[in-house]
Amino acid sequence: MTNLPELDVAREWLATMTLIRRFEERAGEMYARAKVGGFLHLSIGEEATIVGSARALRDEDYLISTYRSHGHALARGTPPENVMAELFGRVDGCSGGRGGSMHMFDIARRFMGGYGIVGGNLPIAAGIALASDLKGTEEITLCQFGDGASNQGTFGETLNLAALWKLPVVFMVTNNQFGMGTSLRRHSAVTDLQRKGESLGVPGMRCDGMDILDTHGVVSEAVRRVREDRRPLLIEAITYRFRGHSMADPEQYRTKEEVAQWRTRDPIPAFGELLKAEGVIDDDEEARIDGEAVARVDAAVAFAEASPFPAPESLYDDVYVLDDAVRGSYSVRTMRPEEAADQDARAQASGSDGFGEDDAGEIPQQITTALQAGEDGS
Repeated sequence: MTNLPELDVAREWLATMTLIRRFEERAGEMYARAKVGGFLHLSIGEEATIVGSARALRDEDYLISTYRSHGHALARGTPPENVMAELFGRVDGCSGGRGGSMHMFDIARRFMGGYGIVGGNLPIAAGIALASDLKGTEEITLCQFGDGASNQGTFGETLNLAALWKLPVVFMVTNNQFGMGTSLRRHSAVTDLQRKGESLGVPGMRCDGMDILDTHGVVSEAVRRVREDRRPLLIEAITYRFRGHSMADPEQYRTKEEVAQWRTRDPIPAFGELLKAEGVIDDDEEARIDGEAVARVDAAVAFAEASPFPAPESLYDDVYVLDDAVRGSYSVRTMRPEEAADQDARAQASGSDGFGEDDAGEIPQQITTALQAGEDGS
């Protein structure tokens, strides 16, 4: 018998990959119907990379991903209703309707979000791992990013610091062959991405991102080593996205024949056929799993449609502001030191806080009255 996990676990892996696929397909439909604003990046084809890696983590571990993050949220356990509501910009979304497609977030499940800036999640992952070390926990952080992000300055800076400080991070580059519309061989001098961290002190590994078993096995080994050794590792997952970079992508940079060739390795039917060959499921159960996924997505769309939009008066909640009109907080002075010293002297003489309306050259960045009163909204 193939080295499968426990039978119930194997079924759950197939069910979760199927849910992600059906969710993403419906998200694309909803985008076409103008139910979803902004950009929409689908992970169709990358389900084995997502689920195989997520299932290598403990509940207390952290996962941070990119703007292609709906599947990661679902794999971590965020209900599809809340993910779809976030796409719709509704209050019951996992980010309160304020993040949309690129900014999924679920702190209760330690999913630290999608991130809209390419490579911007890398230093955040290092900070999370540093916090885990300072707290003396066994937590590790899995940071996923695309092949294009491996060319960003944050890649080298973060891997160097993570190696220097011995941070418990598994960096995982999802190599889907394209940075937006630019092929790997045209955007990276080093195409063997697992080796990109070696000069920075971060060893590399590789997995077949179209094979959930191989992905899970490689990531599990990396997680074990990072947890025990408290040193970072880099994994390259070889995968492919069947849809464009985003819904606005005309896909003129690749041929239909190339996409069709990769579709022959579709990870969901491949794993389904394996489970049937091993007697874990039959055709009826495979159809039932798919039907349940479709029904769950139907319910998610209905939930999102019924959820209200955020109230207009909540526009300034949880954002930085420039005055006392709306609750917010500030801590940075923007004037030159000599001007700040002069303002402080005047404020001390007058008994004020130094942030009056007539203070020329200073942006009023004081803690608001609500925060001074301890009303921090927590």
